[in-house]
Amino acid sequence: MKKSTADLFERIFSVLAPPPDMTISQWADEYRRLSSESSAEPGRWRTSKAPYQREIMDAVCDMHVQKIIIMSASQIGKTDALILNPIGYYMHYDPSPIMVMHPTIQMAESFSKDRLSPMLRDTPVLRDKVNDKSRNSGNTILQKTFPGGHVTMVGANSPSSLASRPIRILLADEIDRYPGTAGKEGDPLMLAGKRLATFWNKKEVCVSTPTTKETSRIAVEFEHSTQEEWNVPCPVCGAFTPLAWANIVFDKEDLDNIGCACPTCGAVSGETEWKEQSKKGKFIAKHPNRKVRGFHLNALASLFVEWREIVEKFLVANEEKKKGNIELLKAWTNTEMGEVWEQEGEQLETEDLFRRREKYNCEVPEEVIVLTAGVDVQDDRFEAEVVGWGVEKESWGIRYQVIYGDLKLKKVWEDLDAFLSQTFITADGRHLKIACTCIDSGGHFTNEVYQFCKDRTFRLVFAIKGKGGADVPYFNRPTKSNSAKTPLFTIGVDTGKAHLYQSLAVKEEGANYCHFPKEKDRGYTQEYFRGLTSEKRVMTYKKGRAQYAWILKDEKYKRNEPLDIRNYATAAFEILDPVLKRQEQKEPPAPPRKRGRRSRTNGGIL
Repeated sequence: MKKSTADLFERIFSVLAPPPDMTISQWADEYRRLSSESSAEPGRWRTSKAPYQREIMDAVCDMHVQKIIIMSASQIGKTDALILNPIGYYMHYDPSPIMVMHPTIQMAESFSKDRLSPMLRDTPVLRDKVNDKSRNSGNTILQKTFPGGHVTMVGANSPSSLASRPIRILLADEIDRYPGTAGKEGDPLMLAGKRLATFWNKKEVCVSTPTTKETSRIAVEFEHSTQEEWNVPCPVCGAFTPLAWANIVFDKEDLDNIGCACPTCGAVSGETEWKEQSKKGKFIAKHPNRKVRGFHLNALASLFVEWREIVEKFLVANEEKKKGNIELLKAWTNTEMGEVWEQEGEQLETEDLFRRREKYNCEVPEEVIVLTAGVDVQDDRFEAEVVGWGVEKESWGIRYQVIYGDLKLKKVWEDLDAFLSQTFITADGRHLKIACTCIDSGGHFTNEVYQFCKDRTFRLVFAIKGKGGADVPYFNRPTKSNSAKTPLFTIGVDTGKAHLYQSLAVKEEGANYCHFPKEKDRGYTQEYFRGLTSEKRVMTYKKGRAQYAWILKDEKYKRNEPLDIRNYATAAFEILDPVLKRQEQKEPPAPPRKRGRRSRTNGGIL
């Protein structure tokens, strides 16, 4: 009896005993096994392969730290080191209720199936903690119960999944992708944080690749933390140095020799030399006395990513930026450097574009391949612009025309038709008609616009209706649910303005560059450019969520018709694009004709 009683108390004390003096990185090195589904090198975990992960993991189990922020690139092993390893550690050594929050329920389910379940299966000390073969109330895809605690996976977009349940450990992944509010309940991260209130030894870990400066949640959290950067000793002088992009040295013509310059001694050492020093690396805090520990990492620190790959991505993104496409550079800044993207080109100056005008000395420059037009409808006039398009969306303003008249009378509509029917002659003698026209039907004389367009659909004259919102696509398939049963395109005007401003900001002739004529009779006056640059994009908040909106730069000047009309003419080109592709499939384009630095064709723009 005494022996059985002693065995009973021994088992009780083993359960109640405090966790051993072991950090998460030590636990991972001792017990964690990587699964073939999620690792190119399945088997034993080795923190030495990514030394920068050690200090972050160990901060999670530091009893003096309650909140940890990790703002990082996308290739540093965040999920394994900072989500899965803490789960395994607390399941095995310090059982606790754990919540793992993802941007959506679907992502939470994928994490459970693709990452968590394989870890439970392949890590021996965790294998018997959860009966993963049984589907009952304690073990589902989104909840794994184990002795002393549970792992619950939730989506930030689901208020019900964030309902009141006490948790000790909150692991919030990719918080920059969270919605501004979970239904009508409010900020999802704050809602989840309230579940920690009852635990004195609570832990909150927020992990994310950042997005834009104005909207990044992880950037705000990092700003109020210790702001620790990964440093490694210089191979030459030994001074601890951050692996920052500003210190990277390369020749784009010879990417076999990429180095990093030491700011202290000036010596440039190669990638291999710097990475050999990683085992001696450490995080250095900008604000060491703050309670919240914040860590920043970029892809240069990764031992699994070659610097050449990072540099090549930068060069491609930088070339695209010169063409007016900033999306690749934005993605590179977020995912490779782990830094927020700061928007550029939000506002354009009138004088800069006015001074750009050039003499064409011809009706239409030779480089133009196709013409489109945009038309705005007012009570007493039409305002229209004809735009020429060349290779890689390089554009030329051809004519800006105001047609006055009483829109209740037939005459002014005939004048508009005559303007859109005219033939334009290029410098090399080609005769061009306007290939596609977009006419705004959302304000004035809507039914008359529908009928005008219906009678000219064969000339690709289309009615359009603008719709605001940064998430609205530039255009969708047309509908015919209108009084005239004519094709009606819904145009994402905010999307169009953003692309147009990017093009107007391009300063080198070539892809996406916008030309304007200097000849006085074409209508490109200073007033035109004032209207073209009359708006700016600003950050606003709707229902607690950050979003962009276009507003007038000067509330006293509301003549933004040139901006709208160029937007419509650009939409006409985008609508025309599939038509040109279909034509090219039927008949191959003529051989390219060379002129100067660029090739032109008489066929399409594709």
